[in-house]
Formats: sequence, structure tokens, C-alpha cells
Amino acid sequence: MRHSILPLLYIAALSPCLLADSRELEVEVEQITHGPKHTFFGYIGHVQNIPWNGNERYIVALQSTFQDHLPGKGEPADVVLIDTHDGNKIEVVDQSLGWNPQQGTMLYWNPEKPDTQFFFNDRDPKTGHVFAVLYDIESRKRIREYRFPKNPIGNYGVKQSGGAFAGVNFARMARLRPVTGYKDAYDWTTDALHPDDDGVFVVDTHTGKDRLIVSFKQLADIIRQTEPHIDHLGLFINHTLWNREGDRIFFFARAGWRKNRDHPRINAPFVVNADGSDLKRIPHFFGGHPEWDFGQRMIGAMNGRQILYDIDRMQVIGHLGNREIFPDPEGDVSLSPQGDWFVNGHKDKENAMNFYTFYRRSDGKHFRSQGFNIGKWISGDLRQDPSPAWNRSGTRILVPGLVGDTESYRQLFIVSLPINL
Repeated sequence: MRHSILPLLYIAALSPCLLADSRELEVEVEQITHGPKHTFFGYIGHVQNIPWNGNERYIVALQSTFQDHLPGKGEPADVVLIDTHDGNKIEVVDQSLGWNPQQGTMLYWNPEKPDTQFFFNDRDPKTGHVFAVLYDIESRKRIREYRFPKNPIGNYGVKQSGGAFAGVNFARMARLRPVTGYKDAYDWTTDALHPDDDGVFVVDTHTGKDRLIVSFKQLADIIRQTEPHIDHLGLFINHTLWNREGDRIFFFARAGWRKNRDHPRINAPFVVNADGSDLKRIPHFFGGHPEWDFGQRMIGAMNGRQILYDIDRMQVIGHLGNREIFPDPEGDVSLSPQGDWFVNGHKDKENAMNFYTFYRRSDGKHFRSQGFNIGKWISGDLRQDPSPAWNRSGTRILVPGLVGDTESYRQLFIVSLPINL
């Protein structure tokens, strides 16, 4: 099913997309999944979280029978493979009790064996303990589970070169910001605002050993210097992002996301070496969903612009595009594996659409996709964010969209770069 405009998506009647030099182009869009089940990847494709396996035959995803509530105990999603060499045939290979609609289950192909192995999160049905799974598609079975009884953490980002993943307490996230966590999971930190035995972990995927590299107590001690009201708020972690070189992790330390709060929110960006050394709070907040560029640079948003930020110098060193090209630089962003193309997915709340702006860094050429319907799932814990995710060759992205007349189903679509660039 290949069209430049898909009526099933309730797509706005847009003219062909335009490049910076005004050459007209048609963007190819392919719907690859269909109802009645909801099919989605979940997370943003930043830090090379790529849905396609190494040879780009399979796309890994989740399927669910519902989208109207956060999944709790006893409500699994199917882990599926989409065979792009066989008419996008879907095969259910496993199930997960560790997932949510907005971030999925942290599906990551194993960088050390990207053709055949991927990670996802699960939860023990009896204990509620969250853990990570390594699955092998050749043997069609789990080949390893990463379980930690004292601190049951899940994968929150695989090292881009492989060999490790960042781990966090998804039960704590569910308690303090439900959209990012796993409802009804076991939380060993319910009585602590800033526990010294929870925070950011690193798990060695070869040995299976975990290490707490940053504790909430450490973070609170730093934050307290400028925001003493941290002593009234529980901290949690969002977005642990490995850099391309694999020696640094960026993350947000957050607090105050609950409704009817008595104190201002805290939203503090940090960076730390992968061994836990040189923990630094970044003095400038660059928001949205930041992405690592090469070296010490990151891509984020500040003052309404898409920026380049130098982590070592702690300053803005450049911009991508302008306000006209990127109307919402705080949207979901992703840099292609080669680093030449950048995509920003932004939400048009008035028309309930997600749009994607592609930007070529070498010459500033850019174009915008047609809109993808998100229906009533505009905000809140069940929202459908743009979450673009590149393929390995940097020629197309995977995106979500709603399909249907009386009932809307979350499905997956591929948007391909124009061939006549």
C-alpha cells in the first residue's frame, strides 16, 4: 500500500512537499501494519534506537488490543517481527508485561548482533519485578534475562556500540510520572524522595552485572544548591541517552510532575561518564528530546531554535535551520545513523496531526511530510507522540498514525526520502 497521500490517515490535503530551492517532491508513504490490533514501536529513534534489524529485513514492534488505558498487571503486549521481505507479514515472537503506549518496551536491536538479537523489557507476573530480556530471532527464544532482585530495573537505553545498557526503576517512574513507567510494577523506593540505592544504573550485557553510577541522593545534593525545595519532591529519571562514542550518558533528573503540586517542577539536565565519574549538571536547559551528535555535541532546543550544544564548553555553538523550518524545536528529534539527515517530528494540536520536517545538514535543504492523524491522543499519559525512527541506511523513517473510521487504530508507516534529491 504505497501512496504519496493516504486518505485513511485523515491526512490534510497538502500540496507536494517543497525543498529549500522550491523543487517539488513527493514523499512516499507506506502503511505497513493494519488493524484491528494496535501496532507501534513506542520510543523515539534517537541515539540510534533503530526499529530495523541489521540487514533491514525485520522491524521489531509491539501489538496491543487496547489503547484507552495504561497497561497494568496481567495486560501484556505482543512482541512482533514485521517481515519487510514478505509483504510485511507479522509474527508474534514473545510477550511483554513491561510496556506503555508512549514509550513502548524499549525495543533495541543488540549493536553487537543487530541481524538477530534485540532487547526489550518485561515484568515478573508474580513479583512485579521489572527486568530486561535479550531475544534471539534465529532460535526464536529468549537467550538471557537481566534480573536484579534487590533493584529490579529495566533497559532505558543501549550503548550505541553495544556491551551495556542504562537501567532505571520503571516502577518509580510510574509512580512519579505515569506516562513513562510501568503501572503496578514493584518499587523498592516508595518511602524515599532521594534514595541512595536508586538512580542511573549501567548493566554489562556480557557479565550481567549491574552498577549504580549515579544515585538520587547525589543528584539531590547538586540540585539543592539552587533549588532547595528539592527536599519536598521525589526525583525520577527520564531519557538516559548514550553518546555515539559510548563513554557518556545524558539524562534528565526531574521532580514535581504530579498534579496539584505545592512546589515548582525541577527539570535538570545532567551528563556523566559511563563509569560514573565526572557527574555534571548542565547549566543551560535545552529542552524537548535532545539527541547526541558526534563528539561532545548535542542537538536540542533553546529560545525557540534548534541548537547545537557543546557539552565540554557548556555553551550553544550553532543552530539547525530556523523558526520557520522547525516550528517546534522541542518536538521528537532524531539524527540519521550517518549524521547527514536530521528529522524533527512536531505536533499540530489544533488539527490533531503529527508532521515531520527533514533537514539535510550539508546544505540546509529541507521538506516537510504530510500530516499523520493522532485523533484525541494529543496529550496526557496515552498520547501519540511523533517518535520518528530512522532505518540503518538513513533513507526512511518509521512513524505512527491512526487509521479507521468509527474506531481509530495505532499503526505504523514508513516515510521515505525523495529519490530525486
